[in-house]
Amino acid sequence: MDWSKVWTSFFVMMSLTTTVGFIYDGDPYALIASVTFNLIATLLKLGSKKTLSAELLSTSLAADLHLIPALIFYEMGTRMSLVKAMAWGGLVANIFSVVLIIIETVIETREDNWL
Repeated sequence: MDWSKVWTSFFVMMSLTTTVGFIYDGDPYALIASVTFNLIATLLKLGSKKTLSAELLSTSLAADLHLIPALIFYEMGTRMSLVKAMAWGGLVANIFSVVLIIIETVIETREDNWL
C-alpha cells in the first residue's frame, strides 16, 4: 500500500467534505478546516512523481487560491455570497482532483497488471 497516496487522498477528501459543510452551513470552522486540509494535501503532492502529479498539484493550488481568499474575505466581513462563491471554486477544484486521483489509480492498476 502506498501510504503517501493514502494520506494525500485522505486530505483531499477531507478538504472536499469540509468545503461542502461550509457551503451548506456557513460555519467558519468548516472553512478553516477546509483550508488547513487543502494546504496539507498540497504539501503532500509537492514531491509526487506520478503520471498525473502536475495536474493533481495544479488542482490543489487552484483550490488553495479559492479557499484562502474565501477565509480572508470571511474574516474581513465581506459579502457572504462572495465567500461562498470562492468556496464553490475550491469545491470544484477538489472534485476535479478526486477525479484525477481515480484516473491515476486506474492507470497505475493497468500498468501493474501488464507487468
